[in-house]
Amino acid sequence: MMRFPFSLTTKKDFDCVGFGLNAVDHLIVVPEYPAFDTKLRLLKHTQAAGGQAASTMVGLRRLGLKTAYAGRFGSDPEGQFGLEAIKSEDVNLEFAEVIEGARNQIAFIIIDARSGERTIIWDRDERLSYAPQEAPLALAARGRVLHLDAHDPPACARMAQAARDAGTIVTADIDNIYEGLPELLPLIDILVGSREFPHRLTGIADQRASLVELKARYGCAIVGMTLGRSGATIYCEGGFIESPALEVPGGCRDTTGAGDAFHTGFLYGLLSNQDVGTSLKLANAVAALKCRSLGARSALPSASELNEFLKSAPETL
Repeated sequence: MMRFPFSLTTKKDFDCVGFGLNAVDHLIVVPEYPAFDTKLRLLKHTQAAGGQAASTMVGLRRLGLKTAYAGRFGSDPEGQFGLEAIKSEDVNLEFAEVIEGARNQIAFIIIDARSGERTIIWDRDERLSYAPQEAPLALAARGRVLHLDAHDPPACARMAQAARDAGTIVTADIDNIYEGLPELLPLIDILVGSREFPHRLTGIADQRASLVELKARYGCAIVGMTLGRSGATIYCEGGFIESPALEVPGGCRDTTGAGDAFHTGFLYGLLSNQDVGTSLKLANAVAALKCRSLGARSALPSASELNEFLKSAPETL
């Protein structure tokens, strides 16, 4: 049993605070992914709220933890929809902003009904970005954990430094390389990215070797990657922990937001004083439950739903 190599403070206003993206997703289900220059009738279309940091804060709130979210919404109908969606979940929005005249981040997500796998086409209004001096530093120290998705890396670096100065643990969900990222990464305690991220950053194709290099280069206490249907791998204290994916009840309908759900479960384990292996299983369980229905947040579970699922869940796919 491997414990987390740091201690969490208890004297904070929130269990976790998030800084990063929110989005409004247009989910389009098709019988199969369309070939080029063809027409295909969709099976279903729905609009739902998403975004990495925002969805993780909603997920943790549903599990009974106190969360806050800082991010920017557009003043358009999508922005209003996204703001109301997170407000209805009782996530603290004291540091959220509406940017007058800006369009909210949107995504058109094509979902293959056969597997639930998705393709994302997105856009973000540059007016929603944070300059470093605009980062809401007052929030950074108010959580036991600060969770980032690493968009606007210079602003994230200021948030991470303020959090560390206050004894707050910093975690990050990263899937792409952004300008200014190397200055942020040494300030992150737990860095778990997509399958492709360590390779993109280090140039090393071997998954385990890329995680070893990532930790050596930036000094994060824990590094890891999500592996979709193969689960996830963590490198910590000189050893690897692998956790298999769990079977989605009723079959996978949509993988949108599965990474956000994974981080929700992992942070729930950390904040509940679980060991690393148990936290990984919680992460895969929340991700499996999310994939039951359309949207990044639609099937994120309560604590009781998560516990019931874990009692009966098969170990692997």
